[in-house]
Amino acid sequence: MDTYRATRPGSDEYAPFYAGYVAGVPDGDVLATLAHTGAGASDLVANVSEETAERAYAAGKWTLKEVVQHCSDAERIFAYRALRIGRGDATDLPGWDEQAYAPASRANARSLQSLVEELRTARAGTISLLDGLPSDAWTLRGRANGMEVSVRGIAWITAGHLMHHLRIVQERYLNG
Repeated sequence: MDTYRATRPGSDEYAPFYAGYVAGVPDGDVLATLAHTGAGASDLVANVSEETAERAYAAGKWTLKEVVQHCSDAERIFAYRALRIGRGDATDLPGWDEQAYAPASRANARSLQSLVEELRTARAGTISLLDGLPSDAWTLRGRANGMEVSVRGIAWITAGHLMHHLRIVQERYLNG
């Protein structure tokens, strides 16, 4: 394992909003965590019916399908940020409105299997991108949504984001 992949980012490497995501990632190689949690997403919803996947756990909340689609969307946005910053692009990167993405995705019109496959593919792309970056790129910093972030911070945010949503799925959608 390369130490730069196991070095937890400092709190100055991501926006305070993401602190909980980063804190939830176990110590060790973040790429191994990314691979493990990506597989965990498929396992978690393997036996969920389409009917269950199209229900929200409460009024005003996303359906399980929308949560899976949100995770794919976030995965791509985080990877895009890592790519831009990791290649030395100093352009300020915009934020995004996940609340607007959910209805526009029309996730409930798709099969749960297709949504999970999309997430699996997006996660594989993230791992491949991060694995291919040179070690010194991991400490490069840029600005996303008005806040400074490092590539390393993005890697840990990405891992923690999916872990956060998998916990919510387990607690509120599958055990509710």
